[in-house]
Amino acid sequence: MTITTTPHLNFNGNAREALDFYATAFGAEVTAMTYGAMGATDDPAWADRIVWGQVQTASGIRVMAFDVWPHQPYDQGTNASYVYLSGTDADEITAAWNGLLDGAEIRQPFGPAAWSQLAGQLRDRFGVIWALDVATATDH
Repeated sequence: MTITTTPHLNFNGNAREALDFYATAFGAEVTAMTYGAMGATDDPAWADRIVWGQVQTASGIRVMAFDVWPHQPYDQGTNASYVYLSGTDADEITAAWNGLLDGAEIRQPFGPAAWSQLAGQLRDRFGVIWALDVATATDH
């Protein structure tokens, strides 16, 4: 049996925009369902919000996202979590980094690090912190 860990990102009305951005960044497609399509709300303001969504690539990147339920408190937080992407293919990790750059705040420049030939960290335009690196031979 294999267990995978998938970051689930919570938004307050812009989950579709975030999923579209991540799909473009990683060369994938969005799979999503709205509150309206699920029949979870009669409120027209909520009909087009995302109740379940994900982006998944053939190489294993998977991100889920939704717009928090109506009347549920929402606080994105400041530094609550990172989405960590680590892989053995430097070109693939570089492509993911480059895909996320649009509107990002660089927290650690992408380049050689003490633990990796390539590593970096950024906060994307949605406030999500991404850490990326190329795994060393001892990591796998």
